[in-house]
Amino acid sequence: MNTPLSSADVQTALKDLPGWKIEGDALTKTITFGSFRAAMSFMVRAGFEAEAMNHHPEWTNVYNRLTIRLNTHDAGDKVTAKDVALARTMEKINWEK
Repeated sequence: MNTPLSSADVQTALKDLPGWKIEGDALTKTITFGSFRAAMSFMVRAGFEAEAMNHHPEWTNVYNRLTIRLNTHDAGDKVTAKDVALARTMEKINWEK
């Protein structure tokens, strides 16, 4: 089982994750892309990364806006190192920073 991060560890991680915030027990970010196609392209690319990590985001897409929510279900729906790692990976591939 994954271990939830402490509040202090989450706050430290957020310093290196621009635009990400903690909402409830999840890391969240909303990204506005230039078009629907750009948002979908990011989702496909991020989806491959998430699958490789065996860690899948909760996300919603409305036209060019993508809202991402990350927490770990087998850690009681809390934020873990897996969530931080996936957020960092998404930041690396995000061209709409």
